[in-house]
Amino acid sequence: MKCSIKKKTYRAIYRLLDRVSPVPYDCGQLCGAACCTCAEDQPEDDPQMGIYLLPGEEKLFTKKEDWLHWTVEDAADYDFPDSWFGKLYFVTCLNAPKCPREKRPLQCRFFPLTPHLDHDGRLRLIFSDLELPYTCPLISENVKLTPEFIQATYTVWKHLIRDQLIYDLVEYDSSFRNEAELEYIR
Repeated sequence: MKCSIKKKTYRAIYRLLDRVSPVPYDCGQLCGAACCTCAEDQPEDDPQMGIYLLPGEEKLFTKKEDWLHWTVEDAADYDFPDSWFGKLYFVTCLNAPKCPREKRPLQCRFFPLTPHLDHDGRLRLIFSDLELPYTCPLISENVKLTPEFIQATYTVWKHLIRDQLIYDLVEYDSSFRNEAELEYIR
């Protein structure tokens, strides 16, 4: 898989998202940082809770970070679009919730939002609909997110989906949702 997004672009995206937060306080205080700490009970050699990096995002890491556990997966073994083939990188934070905040992968930075392409192909943002082993109060209580976070996340996704692989992923994930049941955040 060859991603068209360059390392410097990913760095700029990280910097943009460093300046915003879903809420004007530490949302981890609401839930004990559930999204970060739910993997604490997993054995280090077999972490189950983590995230896949977006194509090309691995360029920002050395793969020797002492706070991340890395696995390399084959896209064909998982539920990804047909255009995805070859290596995927799956990471789990080893010392959650004390990871270096400025180095968090994109999926952590976007949470609790996720992109969706509506029936007209327009990019929308919705609360994450992943099946999770924890409850996120931002989602379950429909907490009002900061406009700056919503705008920055939308701007980043508008840029990311210019890459065909990332567009294919958003389109693929969107195809499984019932639009009548969605509440658009943006």
